[in-house]
Amino acid sequence: MKFTINEIKAEHQKVKSGADFPKYIKAIKDLGVSHYIVSVEDGNVEYFDSENQSVSTLGKDRAVRSISGGLNIERFQTRLKLHQQGGTDYPTFCRDCADNGIYGWKMDLNKMTCAYFDHAGNEVLIEQVPAL
Repeated sequence: MKFTINEIKAEHQKVKSGADFPKYIKAIKDLGVSHYIVSVEDGNVEYFDSENQSVSTLGKDRAVRSISGGLNIERFQTRLKLHQQGGTDYPTFCRDCADNGIYGWKMDLNKMTCAYFDHAGNEVLIEQVPAL
């Protein structure tokens, strides 16, 4: 494994809002991260390299969230756009995910996509991540 969890945490510390996200993605991709999966419920993040080896860490705010049973993609997309424009911080974004039935997301740094998924693991929204 080329990267350590401390290197990833150091890059994550630089993120103040969703507007900083493309720089973060570039930095961890340069470290050797191929993809990662975030669990909204417990904040766990698992980072994978190209050989599918992984390291994980608890989320930034370590809060356990109850995920809404109802999926509301339209409201989630509105909140996601606000976050991407720098209007919310990461804990608020995670609450927005939970409130709208999003259980987590998988960030693929090779395809530069982010796939949000529901309680059954179904991808409900896939976005292209802007490259730097």
